Formats: sequence, C-alpha cells, structure tokens
Amino acid sequence: MKKAALLGLFAIGFSPFASAADGSLEPASLVKRLSAEWPTFNGDYTGQRYSQLAQINQSNVQQLTLAWILQPQSVGIKATPLVVNGMLYFTTPDNVWAADARTGHVVWHYYRESTGDHIGQRGVGMFGDRLYFETPDCHLICLDAKSGAVKWNIELADPKLGYFSTMAPLIVRQHVIVGVSGDVTDIPGFLESVDPETGKVEWRWNTEPRPGQPGAESWPQGTDAIAHGGGMTWMTGTYDPELNQLYWGIGNPNPVLNGEIRKGDNLYTCSIVSLNPDTGKLNWHFQPSPHDTHDWDAVQTPVILDDVHQGVHRKLLLQASRNGYFFVLDRTTGEHILTTPFIKTNWAEGIDSRGEPIPNPAKEPKPDGTLVSPGSDGATNWLAPSFDPASGLFYVSARELWSIFYMTAEGKPEGWAGRDRNLWAHSFLEAIDYQTGAVRWRRDIGDGEGSAGTLTTAGRLLFTADNENNALALDPETGKVLWHVNLGARMETGPITFELDGRQYLVTPAGNNLLAWVLPKQPQTVAHAGE
Repeated sequence: MKKAALLGLFAIGFSPFASAADGSLEPASLVKRLSAEWPTFNGDYTGQRYSQLAQINQSNVQQLTLAWILQPQSVGIKATPLVVNGMLYFTTPDNVWAADARTGHVVWHYYRESTGDHIGQRGVGMFGDRLYFETPDCHLICLDAKSGAVKWNIELADPKLGYFSTMAPLIVRQHVIVGVSGDVTDIPGFLESVDPETGKVEWRWNTEPRPGQPGAESWPQGTDAIAHGGGMTWMTGTYDPELNQLYWGIGNPNPVLNGEIRKGDNLYTCSIVSLNPDTGKLNWHFQPSPHDTHDWDAVQTPVILDDVHQGVHRKLLLQASRNGYFFVLDRTTGEHILTTPFIKTNWAEGIDSRGEPIPNPAKEPKPDGTLVSPGSDGATNWLAPSFDPASGLFYVSARELWSIFYMTAEGKPEGWAGRDRNLWAHSFLEAIDYQTGAVRWRRDIGDGEGSAGTLTTAGRLLFTADNENNALALDPETGKVLWHVNLGARMETGPITFELDGRQYLVTPAGNNLLAWVLPKQPQTVAHAGE
C-alpha cells in the first residue's frame, strides 16, 4: 500500500472547501476532500469521513473543552449536521434548524408536521443557497438556506401506501439524488434524480427491474412478487466524479422472512449498485445477500478510495455489510476483489465465483426457530464507518448478535411471518485491513447494540462513542483510548469536525443535544514598552 495513492482520490479538488461570498455552497466544492467545512452527509463524496484537519491531535485531545451546547426541543438527533460558511444545519423528523456554528445560537427553525414513520432523519443536502429535506410523509422540500423559507415541495411517493423517508439527499452535479423508505410488503423501492431549481423529477431507477429487464429473471416468473419486492434506499450513497458513477446500497426484499414465495436472488435488493447520475442507467451490481431472508439491508456506506497494489492503480469500493461480511470491489466494474466475515457468522455455505455468500437453506426461518448470526439488526447498521489513509484501516461499529428466526402465521406486516428474537448482543469497534480483510484490533463498546458512527482525522484520531454515553477519541493504529467524556445520552449518529476562525471544532450529537468541543485559546503575550 502506498499512502500517497490513498490520498490521491479526487486530487484535483484537494484544497479546502470554498463557499460563495453570500454564504451559499459552491457546487464545485463538493468534489473536494473533507477539510474546513462539512458540506454533505459523509463530509465528502468518498464516504471515508476522514478530515484533513489536525489542530486537535493526539498531543492535545485531552485538553478539549466544551464550546457550546445546542438543545432543540425535539426527539433524538440521528442526523449528520452540515457546516457551510459558518452555519450549521441539522434535522430531526419534521424539523430543520440553522445555527451559528461558532456559538450554537439558532438562526432559524423550520417545522412541518407530518404523518408517516418518524423513526429518524439523517440530514439535509445543500446546493447553492438551497437545502433539501425529506419528510416522514415522503415529501422532498426545498428551503432557502438563509431564512428557512419554502421554495418548493414535491411528493416523492404516496405515504398512504406505506412509503416514508429518512435519508439525507446527495447532490451530484446538477442533480438532487433522493430515495425512499418503507416497511410494508406492497411497495417497491427506487432512487430518483430531482432538478435542484424546479423540483422536477429527471429520472427514476427502480430497485426491482421491470419484467423482461436484466435482473427480472432472479424473481419467480408468472407471479407479481417482483412488483411488491421492497428494496428501499434508506441511506445516502457515495460518488466518484472521475468515473461519474453513483454508488448506493439497497435494502432487503419483501416479504422479509418468507423467501418461499420469492425464490431466486431477488435483484436488486440487498445489493450495491453503480448508476450513471445523469441518466439513472445501471452500470453494475454486486449482491452481498442473495435471496435475503433475515432483513439484512445492504445500505451501509459504500466507502471509496484509490490504491496502488503490485504496481497497479486500483479504484476500490469497501463495504462492511449488515450480514457480517466485509467486501472489497473494483468500483469501475463491480468486480469482486475480497470477501471475508468481520464477525462470527453461520448463515452461508461458502463464497461463489462472484464473491457473493451462498445462503444456507438450513438457516432460513422455521416454525420452531432457527439460530442465526447475525440477527436481523445486523453485524452493523446505519452507523457510519470511516477510513484512515495514514493507517490504511477501515473502521466499523460492529456487534455480535444472535437471534432465533421464526416462521409463523402472523407477524410484522413486512414479514408475512414471525419476527426474530434477539438472544444476546455485544458491541465493539473494529479496525479492518482492507487489503486482507483481517481485523487488526477491536475495542469493546459494551453490551447491547451500539449506535454511534465514526470519524477519522489527520490529527491521528478516531472519534466515536460507546454504549455508556461516552464520546471517545482513539489511536487509529491501536484502538487505545486517548480521551473520553460522558455526553449524558447515546450518540445515534457520527461525530463531525470543522474549522472556523482558525479553530477546529468537534461536534458530538447525543440524545436531543449537539455538543461542540474546542481546544482552549492560548493566552496572548502582551508586549510592554521598553521590552
């Protein structure tokens, strides 16, 4: 591995992010690597959540002090805030706030009461002077970033059918890429591109192909199973501007546990896909969980990076999937490079020639139950991974989780069958060598299922949180704890970092609060006459 090659992704745009003088976000700055600002869901298009800021580092992280606390009157924060031109934007279901990133003072608050599932909201996208926000009743709303005023409002899908929305839109070129959520059997998933100025839908890509299209043969023929097949697009994807390829993880098929009535691989559910953002045309697909019967969405972040291996330049995509396997793909073609479990799994018989796990039929749900690892909540979930170019390690919030899957006459609507019963869960942070799949180290996070994402920085720090409400700063090479502080509540998203007026800030969402941390200001030396 050559570290310089890892840092070379999107080399044309490596200078710090630039915002327009009027406070809007210059679209061209989105192709640059993460630095002084945080202008999109994962910080930049790579999904690495690696910041080049190094003012806070291993030598001084223990000196961090609280700069401000923002306490909105709302449900728990699961969004990744954006920071652009000194303003911080964050969300909860039905709500968007704009705050001064120096002080935490709220500048404006947008509220729109809605129906639909309020399970969580991941954040906004930004283009120029506009913000884009998905609502629980599956609307996409465009807001003026200065005032919070509504510019337009469109319906992405009918909430009466069971659709809702949680994801943060991704801005790519002149497109707002949006997706949908849903937990009922009668609805198929999709991604859409929306014009940022008008709200007009430019294209739609369906996660289940239409009859006669490539992939339709992976569903039972002569039935309507494919028309009700699920495949929700819960989380925000990543993008390579050099290849002009959009990468997205797709959710589980429906009915969730009853695979008998949808025999086949059920493309493109539980898949990683590459799309052309200008047309919505599929470039390639890879399926981490063929014919899933355990609710293992493959929506975890597709992290992208460049590498030189044995003298060959490679454009890679990495995913630690909910099914317990770690995948490395060639992101140009989708060709498989590496597949390896990152926790103890028992559901696959082996790996096929494409690098996809082969499901073991004996591990499908049964009336008297089937013991499976991981459980339906997965070996990881929405928790943001990160990557550190200096160490060459991929970091993921993982958990050992065993469940019994039952097939019964009644259950949750999406299952047409009984639900799993979680027996035991324990969480930890893992550092994975992406070249070999080996777990370099593990740091215990605690009993139960962890909920915090991760952040890495050029200060040789890895930030996350444990199950006891502690924010943590770790050594990325070893996992050693360098700093911790109790936040008073669980972190259910990832920390972010940014720089303003020469000071680096760390923001740790926890419960209903945002907490910002900085290093103490150094006292200034006053010169006296005659000295």
